[in-house]
Amino acid sequence: MIAVSGVSMRYGSKVLFEDVTTTFTKGRRYGLTGPNGAGKSTFMKLLTGELEPQRGSVVRPSKLGVLRQDHYAFDKYRVIDTVIMGNKRLWQALTERDALYSKADLSNEEGMRLGELEGIVGEEDGYSAESDAAVLLQGLDIADALHERTLAELQGGQKVRVLVAQALFGQPEALLLDEPTNHLDLDSIHWLQHFLNRYEGSLIVISHDRHFLNNICTHVADIDYQTIITYTGGYDDMVMAKTQIRSTIEASNVQREKKIAQLNDFIARFGAGTRASQVTSRRKEVERLQTTELARSNIQRPYIRFTMKRPSGKVVLECDGLSKAHGGSVVFSRFGAIVNRGDRIVLVGRNGAGKTTLLKALLADAPDMPESPEDRDQGTLRWGHEVSIGYFPQDHAGEIEKGMTAVEWLHRFDPDASRQDIHGLLGQMLFSGEEGLKPTDALSGGETARLLFCRIMLQKPNVLVLDEPTNHLDLESINALNVALQKYEGTVFLVTHDQDLLEEVGTRVWQCGKGRVIDFKGTYEEHAGSVA
Repeated sequence: MIAVSGVSMRYGSKVLFEDVTTTFTKGRRYGLTGPNGAGKSTFMKLLTGELEPQRGSVVRPSKLGVLRQDHYAFDKYRVIDTVIMGNKRLWQALTERDALYSKADLSNEEGMRLGELEGIVGEEDGYSAESDAAVLLQGLDIADALHERTLAELQGGQKVRVLVAQALFGQPEALLLDEPTNHLDLDSIHWLQHFLNRYEGSLIVISHDRHFLNNICTHVADIDYQTIITYTGGYDDMVMAKTQIRSTIEASNVQREKKIAQLNDFIARFGAGTRASQVTSRRKEVERLQTTELARSNIQRPYIRFTMKRPSGKVVLECDGLSKAHGGSVVFSRFGAIVNRGDRIVLVGRNGAGKTTLLKALLADAPDMPESPEDRDQGTLRWGHEVSIGYFPQDHAGEIEKGMTAVEWLHRFDPDASRQDIHGLLGQMLFSGEEGLKPTDALSGGETARLLFCRIMLQKPNVLVLDEPTNHLDLESINALNVALQKYEGTVFLVTHDQDLLEEVGTRVWQCGKGRVIDFKGTYEEHAGSVA
């Protein structure tokens, strides 16, 4: 169990949470939710001990398993060593002990220290550490042949399994996971869901994947109203319950503000008259009502709406014999398809199966896109009449020019648009007030993604090509994108590992892998049922 008592954290005038008291119980699986900037990662660091609370205390078990966002921090280490690092005390003792043993001569002090280290290794079951780690890796389907390789040599899904093994090494009583599904394909996400549903300790997970949270959570701890409120059930259950609570809280806030206004009106009218005692009592009442600042929801919902300047022709795209290889390895070969106006195509497959490569091949000589003939080896491709494309690339690096403000960058894509229109569009995507003047050099990952959506909405294309658009978005923004894509009347090509988006947006599936692309004319659920 993890117990949090009276914990407060604020940065300057911004209050993340105030006087939070809650417990995370063994056998329960908690999702930790809240919009970007609400304090999820800060709270997770308080739970792990990386940060100390400004006020209050956190009681945690002696053995805690932690999976952090950075899946590349251990790339230079052997797989087996990466797992053992999950027990910090043991790993530090082993490292120092091996350094001492490598010396030709030891001083008396070093000899005594060596004895202390051997004691620590014994206490932490260090003499069986490699075999224990190997058993854990085998259970997670990491073959023995991979144990001596570096983590950098493994595929994304394998790497996360190794890091889960690291978090589990030493049988922790609680498991804390920060964005565990990042960089995972759907098969690996499904594996992780099944694994976590069997975990018997206390689990706390941060994720922006609604489907994942609905499938693993028994409870949701939501950061809002400067506190943490725990709800029973998955993410969708929390949203329903929270809507009712929010209505109650905000109705109470409205009544309080109305009461303060009435009291101030009385004071203004009779402050100089003969009703001094009544005025004094009302002033005290105003002071009492104003002692606590009104807690307001930190939820911010972007408004995403994709419209078209003009529709495309009925046939949006025809391709035939499309082929691409990398380093002698065939990514896809002789792919052909006809895409009609209004098709919403989702591209699925394991990481490295060629989804992004296929999108780039389609865009190699597309309208309004820079020519890149190297992205396609063979095949013919023809975009239809009046096609205009809005592109959201997986790699944002270099997509937004530095040395200007967000307003200036966005205005370049429609010089005829008024500054008021540009600011209004930025406001829809949560760049409120002066935030539109933020330098493009200083944009976060989430802000960059939202600014790219502003560009697409300004361009009003009739074809959307979106490659992993939910990376860096919080749950509110992902839900807004989901609704916008369902309402969009144009054609969509979408790569995502968000299962709700796949199921609710897609009307057609392109399955990538094993050197080919299979065109399935049906929904993602129908496709999944056909291959089950």
